[in-house]
Amino acid sequence: MTTAAKPRRGKTEPEPLPEIASEAAAALGAYLVQLADVRRRSEYTIRNYRTDLEDYLRFLAPKGVAFDAAGRSDGRSYLSRLADIHLAEGSIRRRATTIRGFYGWLDANGTTLRARPGDSMLRLRYPKKGRRLPHFLDVEEAQRLVDAPDLETVGGLRDHAILELLWGAGLRVSEVSNLDVRDLDLTNLQVRVTGKGDKTRICLYGEPARSAIRTYLEDARPLLATGAQTALFLNRAGGRLTARSIQTIVRNAGVQAALRQGVHPHLLRHSFATHMIEGGADLRVVQHLLGHSSPDTTQIYTTVAHRRKAEFVGDALERARSVEHRRARVD
Repeated sequence: MTTAAKPRRGKTEPEPLPEIASEAAAALGAYLVQLADVRRRSEYTIRNYRTDLEDYLRFLAPKGVAFDAAGRSDGRSYLSRLADIHLAEGSIRRRATTIRGFYGWLDANGTTLRARPGDSMLRLRYPKKGRRLPHFLDVEEAQRLVDAPDLETVGGLRDHAILELLWGAGLRVSEVSNLDVRDLDLTNLQVRVTGKGDKTRICLYGEPARSAIRTYLEDARPLLATGAQTALFLNRAGGRLTARSIQTIVRNAGVQAALRQGVHPHLLRHSFATHMIEGGADLRVVQHLLGHSSPDTTQIYTTVAHRRKAEFVGDALERARSVEHRRARVD
């Protein structure tokens, strides 16, 4: 007796993708045409926009939510689903931006967006990763660092002036490298700095930096300069000191000062900002001195200063408890 052959098991058929509503498909098509013809986006960019937005619109379809009635809460649900399938955070943020751009175009081109008040898709954001608080040196460590160079040598006088300026004015390493002698105003303790985006600002420094710079100008720079060199800080060949060389100077000073953490120029910039905030400086003043375009960038130093204050208070309370505990044992 022959047995019937078992039917071969085929591969599991994937579930069909939800259909995108015709109105949504038409709106998407018009948006992509505008991106290509008016904004001149590349084919690669258009393809990515199409893929991302089609996936989003298919997410809405089974929920019965029309694309022009979807709100930020729907967008967040979609982004949460992407997070659940472990899509990279950068990709999720990109999709949030793409969706927001699509709805911005719809709104600008007369489509009535029917989301509830306060639930506009135009406000869709993917939560940013928490920013790490910057490291910094306390005042004693920073002082040890700037005092590390040998002031009996030409290079030591130059390095001491660089370190005092980095800490005393909070400059970026590139800004220090690009300084010319004419940028200094020793009388008013000011320096003209060209920062990011070729923006010029006036920065302030203290008496220690002025004293170090003046000594360098009088006793060291003339021995380094060869010809009509405008740069403030010079290398041994008489040319402008590069940012990389300044990084090496700072790193070596950290080793000489026996600091536990690795030291780099931006650490001194962080230290300057933190010490200014701890000293009661206005946030907008610190923002200007650092050359930040947004106060949000400077705000992080307020967080650092507050955390430091909390740590000091916690340490003081712990010491007070220890004293009371010892007194109680004696009594």
